[in-house]
Amino acid sequence: MSGISGGELTVDIIATRIPPEVANPHGRNSFALDDGIATPDPGYAKRASVVDVEAQGERSPGVVERETYPPPTEEEAKTLRKVAGSIPATAYLLCIVEFSERASYYGVQTIFSNFMQFPLPAGTGAVPPGTEETAGALGKGEQFSVAFGLVFTFLAYLIPIYGAWVADAQLGRYKVILIGVLICGVAHIIMICGAIPSVLQAGKGIAPFMISLFTLAIGAGLFKPNVAPTILDQYQHQRPWVKTLKSGEKVIVDPETTIQRIMLLFYALVNVGAFYALATTYAEKYIGYWLAFLLPGIIYFLLPSLLWYLNNKLIKRRPDGSVLGKVWKISTMAIKKNKLMFWKADFWDAAKPSVLAQSGTAASGSKEVYWTDKDVDDVRRTMTACAIFLYFPIYNINDGGIGSVSTSQGAAMYTGSAPNDLLNNFNPLAIIVTIPILSYVVYPALRKYNIKFGRIDRITVGFICAILSGVAGSLIQWKIYDTSPCGYYASNCTVGNEVSPISIWAQISLYTLGAWSECFANVTAYELAYARSPEGMKALTTAIFLLMNALASALGLILTPAIVDPHLIWVWAGPTIALTVQTVIFYFRYRKFNDDDFMIYEEKPTFSDKDLFHEEHAGVPETISEEAEIPDNSEKTINKA
Repeated sequence: MSGISGGELTVDIIATRIPPEVANPHGRNSFALDDGIATPDPGYAKRASVVDVEAQGERSPGVVERETYPPPTEEEAKTLRKVAGSIPATAYLLCIVEFSERASYYGVQTIFSNFMQFPLPAGTGAVPPGTEETAGALGKGEQFSVAFGLVFTFLAYLIPIYGAWVADAQLGRYKVILIGVLICGVAHIIMICGAIPSVLQAGKGIAPFMISLFTLAIGAGLFKPNVAPTILDQYQHQRPWVKTLKSGEKVIVDPETTIQRIMLLFYALVNVGAFYALATTYAEKYIGYWLAFLLPGIIYFLLPSLLWYLNNKLIKRRPDGSVLGKVWKISTMAIKKNKLMFWKADFWDAAKPSVLAQSGTAASGSKEVYWTDKDVDDVRRTMTACAIFLYFPIYNINDGGIGSVSTSQGAAMYTGSAPNDLLNNFNPLAIIVTIPILSYVVYPALRKYNIKFGRIDRITVGFICAILSGVAGSLIQWKIYDTSPCGYYASNCTVGNEVSPISIWAQISLYTLGAWSECFANVTAYELAYARSPEGMKALTTAIFLLMNALASALGLILTPAIVDPHLIWVWAGPTIALTVQTVIFYFRYRKFNDDDFMIYEEKPTFSDKDLFHEEHAGVPETISEEAEIPDNSEKTINKA
């Protein structure tokens, strides 16, 4: 080290090698060493890894960021009101993409039950006016309908695991979204052709329907897990910062609040799409299945043009298979060190390099242990989210009942010429109405009065609403048995008026409660999947959440033999009792996660000059913040040869 005059600090670094994890950052990755900005600029890593020298007219990205997005002090974090940040236009447009895909998906899925269960009415397939006859095509019965409906749902939520892995590790999310859109397009074309009246009247409708059913499940499975993470990627500054409103009030622009609002918007547009099923339920009854399947196809084929428009406007994260490998290594190390005792409170700590070094295991940065303590914390947070998701299968079979049992229940009620699956549409309608109220009235009011309504609280409220929905379904089914001409064999009654005099509109209660439950439980789960996972696992963690729907469908398949008269009351009541017990266990086990960090970040450490360079690094040092402490020597040059 040698002195120079002028009181200026000059940093002279001779770098022999830039570590690859610095030179090739992957966006806002909790496993990366940079500040989370994805860039192809090869000089960025070096510029971000040296001390900023303002005397030379240079200003580091860190300084600019702190001026643009000033972080809150500890006191401000405790006292200032939290608000949502601006939502990028690309995020809105991607939500419209999701709307189009879900409109086509739910538009056909809602009418699958009747298509499979009931026979084709005479003529072109339309129900004769003035009758209580139900639309149908294949005439395979309730068990066949429920079973294949559950198989379809199972595949549509199992395949996302593969779709997410390919996206995160191989192709990138946007490319997998495009592949999913192409496959779903093929499925819609086959489905429309198989519903042409002459095909159904000839008894040849089952083959094209089954092919299109499974093809649609594959396409939806590739598409679904990648959309929500891509939408949230468009929101770039995912750290809290202080903003002064026009009123003069200082507030904190909060990432959790912003992500919550984006996911509420996302879920609202999912259900605007689902509400499109209203058109298909009337089309199946009064025109025929050719039109009922054509309408979703028309809106679906708007997707290619919208995706083409978005192609060069989106923030796209590069695939990074190394993250999944690192998670696997950390997990196996933790299992090995804990000798399969998964229940230990400090299970994940055993894989931290700092702990391993104390026990004589290879130090961090070695070939055997190439992760950091923060990497282990990231894996722990991700696994906690996945453990929370395991409580969702029982919840899902309470949300509207097992499979298409609610639609079958409606077929045994007085419809007044309305389609028996009409009330399915009140679930998305209730969600569309509820979400703006939550986003712009309820949640802001809670934050204004400093009333804590944490993540676990929201999921618990969602579970309670689903319990009440199950209670409503049980009571309606009991009343149907009590009033039907066929008593406890009401589902296929041929006596008298054939149906219970109870109006199908009684089902509004179970659909509305189910909708409220989704606004609290499902939306929060999407937030956790994104916030608690590293960049290279966000699609996969979302897919794990979606997998819970597949597990619920598998559970429904197991219960399918019981979905017959006279046992339908217990088909509703049994899952309701199970969810009640589960909800109590869930809340008391996970309520502590109401208050932990929503997201964690790769912080740039504050160094003194003696700490600038670490002997274990052969190349450029880690990034040094503007607050780096420099001793009061008037003249100093720092060299590393």
